[in-house]
Amino acid sequence: MKNVISAVCVSCGAEHEALPGITTCRKCGGILDIKYDYTYIRSQLTRKQLEERRENSMWRYREFLPVEGTGSRPKLRVGWSPFYEAKALAERLGVAKLYIKDDGVNPTASLKDRASAMAVVKAEEAGADTIACSSTGNAASSLAGNAAAAGFSTYIFVPERAPKGKVAQLMMFGAHVISVQGSYEDTFRLSAEAIDRWGWYNRNAAINPYLMEGKKTVSLEIAEQLHWQMTDYVAVSVGDGCTIGGVFKGFKDLYEAGFIDRLPRLISVQAEGCCPLNRAVAEGRPWEPMEENTLADSIAVGVPRNPDKALNAIRESNGVVVNVSDDEILAAMRLLGTCGVFAEPAGAAGTAGVKKAVEQGLIPADATVTSIVTGSGLKDVANAIKAAGEPIAIPPQMDLLLEAFRKTGGPR
Repeated sequence: MKNVISAVCVSCGAEHEALPGITTCRKCGGILDIKYDYTYIRSQLTRKQLEERRENSMWRYREFLPVEGTGSRPKLRVGWSPFYEAKALAERLGVAKLYIKDDGVNPTASLKDRASAMAVVKAEEAGADTIACSSTGNAASSLAGNAAAAGFSTYIFVPERAPKGKVAQLMMFGAHVISVQGSYEDTFRLSAEAIDRWGWYNRNAAINPYLMEGKKTVSLEIAEQLHWQMTDYVAVSVGDGCTIGGVFKGFKDLYEAGFIDRLPRLISVQAEGCCPLNRAVAEGRPWEPMEENTLADSIAVGVPRNPDKALNAIRESNGVVVNVSDDEILAAMRLLGTCGVFAEPAGAAGTAGVKKAVEQGLIPADATVTSIVTGSGLKDVANAIKAAGEPIAIPPQMDLLLEAFRKTGGPR
């Protein structure tokens, strides 16, 4: 990989050869970050060359990715998700411009497909035949789908609270699913022990540095879809920290390679009932574990596994931290619905955070904002109904329809 220099520990700074199966730092056990040769990237790719490419997937950015040039690509089309300007919603939220990046249209309906597609490529490079991970749901289903399409076996650990829609995906994709009767922390610990015991390829994003490289492609797309003119802010829902870390890594790579001339400020959005990272930033102290008390299961991570990269991303981008209630998340689901975007609770949390940041005066009214929707509402139909309400239910009689319309304010 001529574009990759090494894998660098974010804790002690030790550098390692970027081998396909590398996970944590061999010196101190810290999390690794992939280091690129930006001079080489600039010599191989320009914005004009990129814009002329026909490959509408995350692999259009191959010069920015840690993959062998001769390796095969996953069978599913991941990335190049829709990017909408939401003018009416921007007015309602009180910002100058609002863009929605809808990653819920990826093959298994979440941004996590970007990480799992990368995991499949690196597992193939490492010569593995089985991939495993723990997940609150989306990473699990994305791994199961992408691995199934590529012919890999999977073992996936989920906490028992994982929504049935996500578990159904896992089972349909043929994964070996272990539902753990405990928290996400319990689930992660058991998966780590199993991965060590059987030597499976590790897809856990907080352990495997390549997974963040897949996630960062959402930022590469946002920049290109904005014609390289960045919005002032980018809102991201935050759980274990891998996604916001990846989002910032993508923008920083583009900046270092000369593709954009400024970095956006991040809006880190967590649920009020589970916000260890935002609380650490707001209070200026080390993060501490919290209970996982929110309906937004995808960001219900009381013990984040990638806190360093997440906190670095927030601080280095001069970011804003916002905590939102479950009711505010449900309201944001309805707001996104007015734009034709169906988001799961965690997917809508970013937009809920934009609204609250404006209300609290954390971002100005003339700001331009991109909000990333990380997952489809079909992932969690129960909470979607909770947000939107039940339909009108009547027998097939016109007089009853008229009565129902009188009660609900329907047509006269």
